Amino acid sequence: MRYPVVIHKDSGSDYGVTVPDLPGCFSAGETVDEALSMAKDAIETHVEGLLLEGDSLPEALALEDHLENPDLADAAYWALVEVDLTKLSGKTRRINVTVPDLLLRQIDAYVQSHNVTRSALMVQGALAEIGRTGDSSRETA
Repeated sequence: MRYPVVIHKDSGSDYGVTVPDLPGCFSAGETVDEALSMAKDAIETHVEGLLLEGDSLPEALALEDHLENPDLADAAYWALVEVDLTKLSGKTRRINVTVPDLLLRQIDAYVQSHNVTRSALMVQGALAEIGRTGDSSRETA
């Protein structure tokens, strides 16, 4: 999943990064590259915390959706941070999934051009749908 991030820079300070789609998620770094790397770690930690608590994952909006937000007008830079959400929920389990041939060809074309796996795409799609609908139902022990 790709998250838009806002990079701020005040004179004499590190680069600060906030993630508008994940309230309370932020990080910093001495360089832009370091700040983006730290932002990826912050997003993974934040999302994992949401999942562990059974909370819904907020939908990552398109970058364009944030550009006109007056609260983010002081951004020095905007960037997109790619996060592989498939590794966040701990142990994985192999399942069989049945999909129509046409859809499977579309999935394969997408994953090849976006350098992700089928599993990653399906997990990201499921998390996006759960976040979109706000359904935070979860299995309890």
